[in-house]
Amino acid sequence: MNTEQEIEHVNCLIIGSGPAGYTAAIYAARADLKPVLYTGMEMGGQLTQTTDVDNFPGYPNGILGPEMMEDFRKQAERFGTQIRFGYVSSVDFSSLPHKVVIDDIKTITADTVIIATGAKAKWLGLPSEQQYNGFGVSACAVCDGFFFKEKNVAIVGAGDTAAEEATYLAKLCKKVYMLVRRDEFRASKAMVHRVLNTPNIEVLYNTETVEILGDGKTVNGVKVLNNTTQQESTLDVDGFFVAIGHKPNTDIFKGWLDMDETGYLKTVSGTSKTNIEGVFACGDVQDNQYRQAITAAGSGCMAALDAERYLAAKHDTVNA
Repeated sequence: MNTEQEIEHVNCLIIGSGPAGYTAAIYAARADLKPVLYTGMEMGGQLTQTTDVDNFPGYPNGILGPEMMEDFRKQAERFGTQIRFGYVSSVDFSSLPHKVVIDDIKTITADTVIIATGAKAKWLGLPSEQQYNGFGVSACAVCDGFFFKEKNVAIVGAGDTAAEEATYLAKLCKKVYMLVRRDEFRASKAMVHRVLNTPNIEVLYNTETVEILGDGKTVNGVKVLNNTTQQESTLDVDGFFVAIGHKPNTDIFKGWLDMDETGYLKTVSGTSKTNIEGVFACGDVQDNQYRQAITAAGSGCMAALDAERYLAAKHDTVNA
């Protein structure tokens, strides 16, 4: 294969195709940066695994996650974004322009790189969990808690996120069972205090999930095991929430970009700038706090504007 076909130069390369990546593409395209976006293996990101999205402004009747991402994609393409299916296999940020290898075979050199590779929820690994994912099983209480108003739900986890989501659910749901695998929380004292002082949260310590039960369409219970007594029991619940953490998709950036202890990319406060000149990060790959489609979209806008300003400043410097 000849070298011209293997190496391509672009102004703005966007990696990832969730709300952050597509919004970055819309803004970058309108700024005439002629962005090229690689979707990754999960085109549309986490929202393609979601059913109803009711909390994104502009959709008064709600919308299915995959449909919403299709709308985002069409809008990005309308302004001239080149959207390509493929994954990034390696990067080299040691010099400008940056080098990014796609599918192990094609090298892109880019003046700016916007990383929007997102994060994945950690799951328990039960077949029934995947069977009912989106039909009573969720990894986002803020996204899906509303659907379980005045119903009984269970949430598994013992950290700050689990504690916060349990108290959020308690405001909406009749009863919240909190399943903690050990005999204590990992959450901060303040969060534990909040959980223990919420009357409709029942904490079940030393408790593991055996199987999520359902009628083939939706969840109607969960079988649990007390790992001290080895006794199994069934909880009548309509919803099952998993809050055992998220893993950001940042493995290929290790050694190049600053990350926190769990792998989230660090950005300069109030911006999308990373520690490498011309590389920007947006969405769930750098947000371990909010993890919402609307905040991801907002930070995608920031990344495109940061990239545009960076390129304009470089252009002015060259001309000067």
